[in-house]
Amino acid sequence: MSDIDAGAVAQQNGQGVQAPGIRILAQFIRDLSFENPRAPESLRAAGQVQPQIDLGVEMNARSRDDGLFEVDLKLSAKAGRDDGALFMIEILYGGLFQIEGVSQDDIEPVLLIECPRYLFPFARRIIADLSSEGGFPPFLLDPIDFAGVYAARKAEAMGQPVVGNA
Repeated sequence: MSDIDAGAVAQQNGQGVQAPGIRILAQFIRDLSFENPRAPESLRAAGQVQPQIDLGVEMNARSRDDGLFEVDLKLSAKAGRDDGALFMIEILYGGLFQIEGVSQDDIEPVLLIECPRYLFPFARRIIADLSSEGGFPPFLLDPIDFAGVYAARKAEAMGQPVVGNA
């Protein structure tokens, strides 16, 4: 075994090995919606019965002419009970990414798994703050398995049965 760094040797020989890397250049809210259709009645009854929550997750990515990538994470949450909707939140949270050292075969999973992982905590905080400002307890989304969502969407697109809860 040798303690020689292969990357350092390659750089000395002018080969310039580039390690994979993801840089977030910007994060932004592209679209945001909060609806509390039955206020103030929904606020008075908010703590009585646990609402049913429907969650939606979408990821989209596109390349730009300047070599950067835009990634959008769309999260939607609808809380309701038998007597109607309590609140609806939808956020389209975006990021501008610089990705280096990733092969063309691996770029799609990086864009649709790794990049949303970076964006998720910020979008989650906005949803919690928004639900709290709307008069409800802070709504904290559970962590999302973006690899599972990606695999399920790929299987669905290829006409294969989806296994698990993605």
